[in-house]
Formats: sequence, C-alpha cells, structure tokens
Amino acid sequence: MRRAHREKLRLCDALEKLADALPNVDRLQCLGVANTIVPLLREIHRYEETVVFPAYEAALTLAESKLASTNRLRAEHLEDECYADELTEALLAIGHGDRIENAEAVGFMLRGFFESVRRHIAFEREHILPRIGLGGF
Repeated sequence: MRRAHREKLRLCDALEKLADALPNVDRLQCLGVANTIVPLLREIHRYEETVVFPAYEAALTLAESKLASTNRLRAEHLEDECYADELTEALLAIGHGDRIENAEAVGFMLRGFFESVRRHIAFEREHILPRIGLGGF
C-alpha cells in the first residue's frame, strides 16, 4: 500500500504541475502522464479491492461492517477510472499539439481529479490501514 500511495501521489503531483503551468504545459509531459493514469489506477484499484478491502472488512466489528465504507470506496474507484479516461483524452490531445482553448477548464479538470485522489488516500491512511496493521504512514 505504501508503494501504491506513493505512485498515486506522484501522479497527483505531476497533474498539479501541469495544472500550474497552464496554458504553457510541456506537451511531452502531457503524453507521459496520459499514458500512465489509467493503467496505474486500474492496477492499484484491483489490488485494493482484492487484498486490502477484504482484510479491512475482516477486521471490522459487526456494527462497523454496516457502514459500507468499502462500497463507497469501490464506487470512487469507478468514478476515478471514468474521470481518468477523460483526463487521458484531454492530455493526449494537448500532447499531440491541440491548442488549449480554455486553460481554466482544463486546470479545473486536473485539480478536481488529483484532489479527489488525495482525499481517497487520506481516508485509507486514517481509517483502513490502521485497522489492517499498516498504520503509521
């Protein structure tokens, strides 16, 4: 999980750097990030859903198991992957030379994604990882 969080935070940092540089972004960096987003998220989400979430659910008390936190996190995974697809298309277009018509909208799109991912990581670090013995990040 430490590696997964590190990789997702590195992606968030790259996206934030792009957002801060708009409209004068490094097109090669756009291509690199675009080609990383979806495969990285899918790999990490698969790991969380098959290893981390079952361990967390097994550690919950009966009352806590009714809270459905992992169901919400799984839904966030789907939303993040859909959003990542849209970001990939936008970054590929920019990377291939398309003009950035509305830098503010692109920046909003980038920031919305990486802020959501950072919140997801914060929740996992505060609530899930301590329950499965991986606290102390």
